[in-house]
Amino acid sequence: MDNLVGSNIGLVHLIASLVATIAGTIVIGARKGTRFHKQWGYVYAISMLVLNITAFMTYRLFGTFGVFHYGAIGSLLTLYGGMVPAIRRKGNWIDYHIGFMYWSVIGLYAAFASETITRVPMGINFGFFGMVGLATGLIMLLGAIFFIRYRKLWQAQFSKYAKP
Repeated sequence: MDNLVGSNIGLVHLIASLVATIAGTIVIGARKGTRFHKQWGYVYAISMLVLNITAFMTYRLFGTFGVFHYGAIGSLLTLYGGMVPAIRRKGNWIDYHIGFMYWSVIGLYAAFASETITRVPMGINFGFFGMVGLATGLIMLLGAIFFIRYRKLWQAQFSKYAKP
């Protein structure tokens, strides 16, 4: 287990990542704007905040600030970009919320795949950054296809529940 988490902070990071992955998947699949969506959305947002904070406390892979820390910065920005409009509910908030929160979850999936690859010995044969880049790119491409396909449906679902 120590090999998997490394420390108590690593354990909190792992738990937060699992909660965020489950909650994010539930939110993406749920009907938008409902109480269920909001409750699981807050579980996702809080677990992502914990996940990103603990990411900045972890330096096992490189011993210094590394590529995953830059990913955590991007993750915090997408989380902020999705939550603030939903809380403020001004202007075109639904589009901002849908876009930023969706890409927050897809970024989490990409980070999960990249983190997993760093632990698989065969990935080293293709180079660390090659494998991480391939995993991230593939997930982002599939995410973009899914987003294009479902965005209008999500906007329609939200519009039924959105209060100005």
